[in-house]
This record gives sequence, C-alpha cells and structure tokens, in this order.
Amino acid sequence: MKNDEWINVLLVEDEQTLAMIIKDTLEGQGFRIRLAGDGEEGLRLFYEQKPDVLVADVMMPRMDGFEMVRRIRKDDAQTPVLFLTARSAINDVVEGFELGGNDYLKKPFGMQELIVRIKALAGRVLGTAQPPQPQDTFEIGDYVFTPRTQQLFYQGTTTLLSYRESEILRRLCVHLDQVVDMRSILLDLWGDDTFFNQRSLHVFITKLRHKLSQDEHIRIVNVRGIGYKLIIN
Repeated sequence: MKNDEWINVLLVEDEQTLAMIIKDTLEGQGFRIRLAGDGEEGLRLFYEQKPDVLVADVMMPRMDGFEMVRRIRKDDAQTPVLFLTARSAINDVVEGFELGGNDYLKKPFGMQELIVRIKALAGRVLGTAQPPQPQDTFEIGDYVFTPRTQQLFYQGTTTLLSYRESEILRRLCVHLDQVVDMRSILLDLWGDDTFFNQRSLHVFITKLRHKLSQDEHIRIVNVRGIGYKLIIN
C-alpha cells in the first residue's frame, strides 16, 4: 500500500495484549499504528504525530481517556476520536460524546467492526473517491447529506458524522415531515430501549441539531413519548 493511502492511527490503550492484537491486525490492513499506554503518553504522542484518527480507551492509569480528549479538544476540534470502553453505564458514553468523541465501541468488539469504524472516521471508506449517486444523497435545506460516507456538506465544508449520527439522520431524511419512532431507532442502533439509552439518543439528536444549525429553516422536533421529526420550512 502506498504511503498516501495509509491511515495513521494513535491507539491509547493500557492493556498491552489487546493493544498488540489491534496493532498487528490493523497494520495488515493498511494502517500505521502508534501505541501509547496511558493518557499522558497519548497526549504527548498526539501532538507529535497528528494522527488521522485517535482511538482511546476510557479507563487508563495516570490520565484517563476522557481527560486526554478534553485537553485535546481545547485546540483541536477536528481529529476524529473513537472511544473504547468496557464500562456498562451509558452515562459514561454520553460524557464521552459531550467531550467531543465521535464514536465508541464497547469491549469486547470484533476487529472488522473496529476497522470499519476507523475507516469511516478517517473518511476513507471504500468508494468515497467516487461521486455519490443521487439515491445516496439527501438535500436538507442548504446541506447535502451522504449516508454512505457519513458526510454532511455545507457551503464547501464537510463534517464527518459518527455511525449513529448518520443512521439517525438517514432515518429522519427518509421519513421527512413524519415522526420516526424512538423505540425503533433504539432497538436498531442500541439494541434496547432502556431509559439510559433514551438519554443517549437525545444527546445524538442535540448534536445533529447543532450540526444543522447553519440553516435556520431546519428543525428536528421532539414528539414527546413517540419520537422525532425532521422539518424543513
């Protein structure tokens, strides 16, 4: 693979065995991996390397993943961040997104899923060099949304959405001006419709509202107890 096709990933993970498994697997798939064992080392290597994607465990010694990303986001709002977490509490996942995380995977996870998520965050998903077909594109007011590449375009700028952000927005676009059932979204994307997952979904809706806020004619309406509706006035 040519150098310009490599995806540079900084992996911050304190479990050495897992870190080496991920490194060996991804390097065979066209990635360049640098490893850090805790948040302090990860912070230093981040500014040395300027990776395409940062993959960070949440629970680490010396400095955890959340604190590391909090510091990075003070002067870097663009580099995609994928959190790895063994925590079961959805509150921790919500906190990760509020700090500036773009996606997360719960341990244990499949290597192929990790690869797909990293490629999506890096904007290198298969076929992105080809112009999107009309059926793969939604016009949302002044925005253009391409679910296949998880990209949102606005006046020359491109925003990369997380997998869940993209899937939620796609459902809202397909059912424009109709209520999309909250429970169906939760079952499809979270696996259950518990109260904590409902809170997590609301965080995603809030993030989408912010990313669509440049066009004042776009609204995502909460239909209490039922779901959400995308409206373009």
